[in-house]
Amino acid sequence: MWITPEEVLLANALWVSERANPFFILQRRKGHGKGGGITGLLVGTLDVVLDSSARVAPYRILHQTGDSQLFWSIACGSSRKEITEHWEWLEANLLQTLSTFDNDDDITTFVKGKIQGIIAEENKGRQTQEDEDCGKFREAELKMRKLFGMPEEEKLVNYYSCSYWKGRVPRQGWLYLSVNHLCFYSFLLGKEVTLVVQWTDVTQLDKNDTLLFPESIHVNTRDTEHYFSMFLNINDTFKLMEQLANIAMRQLLDNESFSADHSLPKPCKTLRNVSALKRDLDARAKNERYRALFRLTQDERLDGHTDCTLWTPFAKMHVVGQMFVSNNYICFASREEDLCQLIIPLREVSIVEKADSSSVLPSPLSISTKNKMTFLFANLKDRDFLVQRISDFLQRTPDRLCGLTGQSETPSPSTPPALPPTPPVLGMGELPQGRHYSSSLPTAKNSLLHIYQKDLPEDLGPKATKEKMKEESWNIHFFEFGRGVCMYRTSKTRDLVLKGIPESLRGELWLLFSGAQNEMAAYPGYYAELVEQAMGRCTLATEEIERDLHRSMPEHHAFQNEMGIAALRRVLTAYAARNPGIGYCQAMNIVTSVLLLYCTEEEAFWLLVALCERMLPDYYNTRVVGALVDQGVFEELTRECLPLLYEHMQDLGVISTISLSWFLTLFLSVMPFDSAVLLVDCFFYEGIKVIFQFADKCDFHSATSRYLDNVVNKQTVSPPIPHLHALLTSGDEPPPEIDIFELIKTSYEKFGSLRADVIEQMRFKQRLKVIQSLEDTAKRSVVRAVMTESAFTIEELEELYVLFKAKHIMSCYWGASSTAAERHDPSLPYLEQYRIDCGQFSQLFTTLAPWNCGLHTISLAARLFRLLDHNKDSLINFKEFITGLSELLLSNGIKSSMTWSQLYFTFRSYGKTKNPLEQELYHAIATVASLLLRIGEVGKKFTNNGSKKSDLQPLAGEVNPQPDKEDSSGEAGSAQSLVSKALAEAQLETPPQPTNGSDEEAKDDTSISSYSVVSTGSLQCEDIADDTVLIGCGGGVAGAGCGGDCRRGSAVDADWSISFEQVLASLLTEPALVNYFEKKHDIRNKMAYWLIELTIGTDYSM
Repeated sequence: MWITPEEVLLANALWVSERANPFFILQRRKGHGKGGGITGLLVGTLDVVLDSSARVAPYRILHQTGDSQLFWSIACGSSRKEITEHWEWLEANLLQTLSTFDNDDDITTFVKGKIQGIIAEENKGRQTQEDEDCGKFREAELKMRKLFGMPEEEKLVNYYSCSYWKGRVPRQGWLYLSVNHLCFYSFLLGKEVTLVVQWTDVTQLDKNDTLLFPESIHVNTRDTEHYFSMFLNINDTFKLMEQLANIAMRQLLDNESFSADHSLPKPCKTLRNVSALKRDLDARAKNERYRALFRLTQDERLDGHTDCTLWTPFAKMHVVGQMFVSNNYICFASREEDLCQLIIPLREVSIVEKADSSSVLPSPLSISTKNKMTFLFANLKDRDFLVQRISDFLQRTPDRLCGLTGQSETPSPSTPPALPPTPPVLGMGELPQGRHYSSSLPTAKNSLLHIYQKDLPEDLGPKATKEKMKEESWNIHFFEFGRGVCMYRTSKTRDLVLKGIPESLRGELWLLFSGAQNEMAAYPGYYAELVEQAMGRCTLATEEIERDLHRSMPEHHAFQNEMGIAALRRVLTAYAARNPGIGYCQAMNIVTSVLLLYCTEEEAFWLLVALCERMLPDYYNTRVVGALVDQGVFEELTRECLPLLYEHMQDLGVISTISLSWFLTLFLSVMPFDSAVLLVDCFFYEGIKVIFQFADKCDFHSATSRYLDNVVNKQTVSPPIPHLHALLTSGDEPPPEIDIFELIKTSYEKFGSLRADVIEQMRFKQRLKVIQSLEDTAKRSVVRAVMTESAFTIEELEELYVLFKAKHIMSCYWGASSTAAERHDPSLPYLEQYRIDCGQFSQLFTTLAPWNCGLHTISLAARLFRLLDHNKDSLINFKEFITGLSELLLSNGIKSSMTWSQLYFTFRSYGKTKNPLEQELYHAIATVASLLLRIGEVGKKFTNNGSKKSDLQPLAGEVNPQPDKEDSSGEAGSAQSLVSKALAEAQLETPPQPTNGSDEEAKDDTSISSYSVVSTGSLQCEDIADDTVLIGCGGGVAGAGCGGDCRRGSAVDADWSISFEQVLASLLTEPALVNYFEKKHDIRNKMAYWLIELTIGTDYSM
């Protein structure tokens, strides 16, 4: 390729000149190509260690003038062909022009300008991302594609110098991390190591620090393990590898391919060796941490953060921390954990102003809200810029847009767009209009608990008194720290939560702590619209909801009548309409019924959104992956914190059995309601860590007795509710009661040090194991389902499934004719979920087919693909793939629909062979062809004499028969000449090279799939039955399933015909043909080779 001219002082150092003229020199790198000796080995090693571009571009062209010792590099190439094209262009276009110049400086200026003009012309069509990446990084990306054979669609994220351990010997080289692959290359003193691992195959990713592998990264797949060490910054490398592995797991789970975020603001200057994709992933990681810290919605994007101080009126002091600004919020988190946290929605902001600076309070910023609260920040480094950014976001806040008249402001590319007034229905598109729920059903305008307890007489006992004291404590807290979404959240807030939230405030505080209040305020009326549109629809989700409605807390009187049941139905149905990817999952009904007791329907809906989409990710999908992941985290925590207990539980084998329902229902199904709801209070404030703490505390007792059934809340003011689980498992002697407050307090004392970042790290490890385990389970299910319908062994089917799925996954990230969503339908059985197109099938067929058909292999594969594509959607699933492959390789091949095509292609392939077996096969084909030609000619003469008329002519409409030809069998001296002449008459010889692939496919489209044969030359494919074979003198053999017109320009011989029985009988007379097609082929070796070609965990060493 042409490169920007760069000075070269030593032109012959480590390079060999191969061509030269007065103005240019073509050079080759020493050590490249044949020979090179010890010098070549040293140069190659030096190029790899120093990351020299000469390793990927071992050819270059230099410009020189006269006797000057200064050279200019103007082109480089990875192959001799590429560099030769550039050299020939220079000789043809520049040499004559340059010879007219008198001044050497003018020649150099002209050459440099010409080369730069060519580069500018080539770069016009390049994408913006490539323009953002620096030249050094683009060079590394080209190097990766050349070394590992990656296509243009594979994008490099970053690359690092490191050592790869082969056995006990480290190999210094370069680690390339792309979106879909981990690659490593090393070349040291003639020893080359190339490693390629797909991220979707990674089962374990750890950062180790052992004596054998100091500060290393350990990568495991199902079959191999790899160690990398000696990184300059191992933490940054490991974080990036974690992100890429997470993206791959998400692809396996949801079939979502990675898409770059093109709305990122461009950097002020090009960052050295940092790609746009790396900046994108860094921004995603920051956004995820920001959203998790402040419980914000998934579309919230961090704009920036800065160090500052916040004045806390309750403590009369300035708290050091960080301010975070995003498109809809201003947040603050203290440097000391739990000291102070603040969330200010921009919709609540009324005034933002700069206060007067002083030595005590430098660069202060005052923010006032609509509820008369004022927040004072100070020590801001760039206050003016910060105020401008906040002002920009305030102008785009949705509820402020109505007040802006006459303004048509276009947001800058660096600014995230404002939220839409109504969130889209996830994955569903527009819901049909005119679907309304029955107005006769009673609607819960308040929480169900409030409705059913309003008529009860007021309780003046000690429990009610204590409840009143709790309410008063919270009111004092609200007065001191504020109330609502802008409340200061401190350690005192957590202490109050641990003591139990009063029932009258429970719904309000759940909404506040979970972040659901912000979503509900951002999308007013969204829930009512969903209910109006979704109720009355009949889907799989609604059927499952109806089955579970009366199983949701049947012991509670609120769900023993139509009002509670109808409210639960509306909330669950609305969420199923919002998120069809989840729809409905068992255990959602239990959690939602508890939410409805303390919240209105709309509030319960948004709490359910917060649970399913943010606080408990992937819990409620079809495979409950999130719950299984957290179950694995729980086991790991038990092993670390309580090793003896863990061993005991492993011996009993009950950890996974008893703990899954804990996570899915937040202990609501295994504990008395009054006790479990206190745990839900803590969960909404602290997150999932509370469930882990409580589970570790309860683990041993719950496994050995009915421990959780007897956890009681002695402070509750609600009427007693029977616990069904305790009733069903009651014994003779009731176990002692355990106070829930003591249990929560003890769990915080023993396991309260558990941090959210540690949990996320453990979740990542478990996610790899869980998803890969589910994939292995799916593979075994598929194999069991198809093994009865094919003759392959279990091992062969498993390897074929790996190949098929790898092809499907490649289509998701390397482009295909259809989208990933069209190729993957999770609602179908496993064996029908993944699908491939004709091009991918052709690649598999070319590798696995036992017959070598040369240039005709693709055409043969296309015919077989159309035969297997029953629903004509241009995609086939694994079941169809195995059916066709089994028929082709292992069935009664002599009767296969592809036999005649194979005969012809085999005849073409073996015509000039010297192999005795192939010669025998060649002569057998010739003999059969001679016999069939005689049969056809006899039938033709019989028809011409009037003894028999063809019944099949009407199929072709009007046809013009050819004049009779002489019997070719009488003019041939041998079987070979006879068949050659017959094939020539039938136009079966190699046609001229087509202008495009479709013509070649149409000319070679042969398929014999039935017992009936007709003669025609130009029938339209739509008029031909699926069980018909067309044979014409000019048309050869054309399959009924051909995608285009049959052979044109050939006359029709309507009298010449043979039947399938005649073909079969003729074939059975030749033992060589029978043995050839009846032979069962072992494809294990071919599959092993193809696995290497797919670069699944590949390690090449030379």
